Amino acid sequence: MAGKPLKIVPPVSGVAEIYDLGRGPESTAERVQRLQAEARMLAREEVERLERDMRRLAEQARTIADGGEAYPAGIRELTGRISVDTVQRAEILQALLQRLG
Repeated sequence: MAGKPLKIVPPVSGVAEIYDLGRGPESTAERVQRLQAEARMLAREEVERLERDMRRLAEQARTIADGGEAYPAGIRELTGRISVDTVQRAEILQALLQRLG
């Protein structure tokens, strides 16, 4: 048998839904609830990603602020403030996410 070799496909990240063929079609209300739950989950993931990105940005700003004479004084001062402000806002996002559960 001379065919193309099989290609290994990486697993898909995220949640895969298994549909029970024996349960019948979902009602409109069930579908709305499922879609709303999915939208909330996606929104939470987006906020978590933003929080991580803000922490990375704060770290990069802190690196520049602590960079010494390689960076002009005004830039060091500004990036120092950006670092502090960004960390505080990331912490607020994290606290809000924890409160929401």
